[in-house]
Amino acid sequence: MSEITLRDVRYKAMDLLARREHSVGELRRKLKQRDYEPALIEATLEGLLADTLLNDAQFAKSYVRMRARRGYGPVRIRKELMEREVEGGIVEEPLSAFTEQWWGLAATVRHKRFGHAAPDDFQQRAKQARFLQYRGFDHEHIMCALDDTGME
Repeated sequence: MSEITLRDVRYKAMDLLARREHSVGELRRKLKQRDYEPALIEATLEGLLADTLLNDAQFAKSYVRMRARRGYGPVRIRKELMEREVEGGIVEEPLSAFTEQWWGLAATVRHKRFGHAAPDDFQQRAKQARFLQYRGFDHEHIMCALDDTGME
């Protein structure tokens, strides 16, 4: 078997980045799964960061935008970014950019799933609250959406 070079590792990293954006931690994990040497992985990541082809702040910003468009709330998105090894300080900035939009998004997600009428009994209210909690909205967003006072 031939010796794996820095060029080979960079080529694989670029191939992964061509498919979609990755965080530094996510890309590191995927390259480790392919049994590349840790020194080659780190050198590749440093090169990609220097060439601005890899950027956790940009990844977090686009990830928050994508997941919010799909109806997920800040709690779940924060958790998913942490799982992708994006640092906490980087995560908070793009989430806070959506602060005013979470209220309306929670109401929109509830309306899409359950209709515009407010829940009329405790069971329906609990069911809708669990759904919104699963989607990653916090308590205030959920209560606002259930009371149908959220912006659309």
